[in-house]
Amino acid sequence: MTRVQAGDQAAYRRLLQDITPYLRALAARHIRNREDIEDTVQDVLLTLHAARNTYDPSRPFGPWLVAIANRRIVDGLRRRGRIGAHESPAETDLETFFAPEANLQEETVDARLVRDAIEQLPAGQRDALRMLKLEEMSLQEAAAASGTSVAALKVATHRAIKRLRELFLTRGSKS
Repeated sequence: MTRVQAGDQAAYRRLLQDITPYLRALAARHIRNREDIEDTVQDVLLTLHAARNTYDPSRPFGPWLVAIANRRIVDGLRRRGRIGAHESPAETDLETFFAPEANLQEETVDARLVRDAIEQLPAGQRDALRMLKLEEMSLQEAAAASGTSVAALKVATHRAIKRLRELFLTRGSKS
């Protein structure tokens, strides 16, 4: 590690190759999932890389390495525990997927309905919606292109979306 701190790349590569099996064994004492073990080893190696300048060459390397490894292992266990407490197993056997061509007719009808609804909007709302949502212009770009203030564009877009919702809700209740 002293040579690594001095910038010796070959020593750094050897060090990482030599300690990786040891780190994997340390992680395997606490973690059963092979993927989580590898993730933890990579986390330890990244931490070691970031903290390599904190190593004191007058002290033994092993305890310094083990302290870093143990902290990262515990951090990983905590993180996986928090994530696991909020997750439920996915039942992938029950998933079905539609063929992409199955809904082409509906998509065509939906696109036509959206275009027709947008055409019913007042010109200012229609232009604001087109520039900001369909053409994905920034507020500044749309303001420059339309000669309208940013605030006015926001209001027009909000009103356009509100009006489109009303139009689609009334159509949906008629069906």
